[in-house]
Amino acid sequence: MARRRKFVYPPPKTGGPPPVAPGAFDPRNPPGRTVSINLQAVTGRREIKMGDKVRILSGLYAGEIATVESVAGGVIPAASVKTEAGRTRRARTIDLEPVRPGSISPEPRGEAAASAEPTPEP
Repeated sequence: MARRRKFVYPPPKTGGPPPVAPGAFDPRNPPGRTVSINLQAVTGRREIKMGDKVRILSGLYAGEIATVESVAGGVIPAASVKTEAGRTRRARTIDLEPVRPGSISPEPRGEAAASAEPTPEP
């Protein structure tokens, strides 16, 4: 009995998915899924210490004032913080900004910021 050879199918004549028009939705690269890496995160912020008041700059609870509960060194220094609302999270020290005692109020954002700006009088 002779062995049967495997049949080899030729490659398809189409070159893959059709090109995507500029500005159109691209399922291969959906919006909001881009990643940026902050290379300065390795150095961290050395001035952040346990008990300091800080403002969270990015991520969960961004813009809130928090108290540093612990600081962990490592490849990327991180701190465990507790917000004034009582919620805790771990954040990179590069994402925390020390807050001076007189500037505890949160900064206005978005539409509230536009209405909070003083208008020049003629």
